[in-house]
Amino acid sequence: MVFAHGFGCDQTMWRFLAPGYQDRYRTILYDLVGSGKSDLAAYDRARYATLHGHAADLLEIIDQHADGPVVFVGHSVSTMIGMLATIEAPERFAAQVMVGPSPCYIDDGDYVGGFSAADIEELLTTMDANYLGWSTTLAPAIMGAPDRPELRDELTASFCRTDPAIARHFARVTFLSDHRADVPLSTVPALILQCSDDMVAPLSVGAYLHRTLPVSTLNIIDNVGHCPHMSAPAASARAIDDFLARTLG
Repeated sequence: MVFAHGFGCDQTMWRFLAPGYQDRYRTILYDLVGSGKSDLAAYDRARYATLHGHAADLLEIIDQHADGPVVFVGHSVSTMIGMLATIEAPERFAAQVMVGPSPCYIDDGDYVGGFSAADIEELLTTMDANYLGWSTTLAPAIMGAPDRPELRDELTASFCRTDPAIARHFARVTFLSDHRADVPLSTVPALILQCSDDMVAPLSVGAYLHRTLPVSTLNIIDNVGHCPHMSAPAASARAIDDFLARTLG
């Protein structure tokens, strides 16, 4: 079972969820290149100009550390990284769990991604001008969890620890990406795990993915924020367990 974190995070964000699977699976946690304790010198802007570079990294990790098909659990941008990897090598995946996924953040016609193009451009411009200020404002809103201020503080600290130059580059890759055309190509069974109130991935996005993914289950958790694996780990685990029981038998 392979866990991959979202933007501005690292593998420690899985500490409330991943230990519950260690008795049933071999669990693999890692930091995306450019995040956490990864080798920052390995961050190649050309390789990581799209999410395909991170998807290639994921497949290398699976090749080196897994004996058979894996269950991939991704959060936020890593849901798309995992999805791209399932398209490239579906035989290496038994299932994929998408926590707060979004194939495109920008509204486009009938598609409601949650942000206008102007919203995203303003977000990126503010980030370029004052990364630390941007982090202290946005991270608490992303976490949500109004009754858990310690989690909002933790995510803020994680954002602030991230190398600003890498964060700015990765943010543009993340928030300007559009993988809607790739969604129908992923045939690996998927759980779309979404919060009822998420400013980053609104309910419309989960509904879109459920309609478009060939094999998918949509589970909406009653929770505020974009990080249910931290703010609602018990509900997240129940949803994942039910999905895996039905998918893997």
